[in-house]
Amino acid sequence: MSETPFRSGFVAVVGRPNVGKSTLMNALLNQKVAAVSPRPQTTRRRQLGILTVPQGQIIFVDTPGIHNPVHKLGEYMNEVAFDVLQDADLVLWLVEANNRPTPEDQIVAARLAGVLARGPLPVLLVVNKVDLVDSATLFQRLEAYQALCPTAELRAISAAESRGTGDLLDAIFSHLPEGPAFYDEDQITDLYERDIAADLIREACLRNLKDEIPHAVAVRIDEYTERSETAAYIAATLLAEREAHKGILIGEKGAMLKKIGTMARKEIESMSGRKIFLDLHVKVLANWRDNPSLLKNLGYATEKGSR
Repeated sequence: MSETPFRSGFVAVVGRPNVGKSTLMNALLNQKVAAVSPRPQTTRRRQLGILTVPQGQIIFVDTPGIHNPVHKLGEYMNEVAFDVLQDADLVLWLVEANNRPTPEDQIVAARLAGVLARGPLPVLLVVNKVDLVDSATLFQRLEAYQALCPTAELRAISAAESRGTGDLLDAIFSHLPEGPAFYDEDQITDLYERDIAADLIREACLRNLKDEIPHAVAVRIDEYTERSETAAYIAATLLAEREAHKGILIGEKGAMLKKIGTMARKEIESMSGRKIFLDLHVKVLANWRDNPSLLKNLGYATEKGSR
């Protein structure tokens, strides 16, 4: 009896904002490597989540939510998501059961149709958040989303409750080619701890601030120093677009900045397994989301998007 072949490949995780892409990747990895919040556009860049098990290795490529951009940062985020489709072995298109297909879902469907027209590519159309709807509504949603991509294989899950994720993993492996591992078995992401720390600090902003303000905030890590095997010092600057936003970020007598720092520190400690000393500051960087050079300096640029 021959052994089961080892399978490996890259899985593009795409969808409109706030459908649960990062939540799903964290659930499948059984470890938090991607920032998550109830607000859309938490993810701003590509991030790998690497799952290695005896049957193979899945490299999940988490992407920003695809949307109608209103500034250059949004254009960059869409470009990142679309570029990932070009080299994927499998597309995992995430939608949500508690909403009908939206114009942003139509954008994803149109781009996928263009990719599929150039050659065969397996697509798993994953309907997330099934815990939020009844069976009759779920059936209607499945039909509506299937109509957007008739050749896709449908799956229904709840990433937040890890329902259906085991069957989803089996389906992913069944579509991946045979091949060796691309990464060491103990590696779970391609980002450095300082990069994940920046994302977790921004997640804390998203969870504590209201309206548009958190989306106008970037996080710059100024220093990440390992003081020992069990402790690290992080100095970071929250970059706001307006003076008014700076005041809100700091809060009365520094209360909001302290609240953000406390939440972020706990998440970074959980991620890194270290005691973290976190030093946060706030600076105004006017209109940074529409400034190509500032976007590039902050790491939000591809070769095409840096013009």
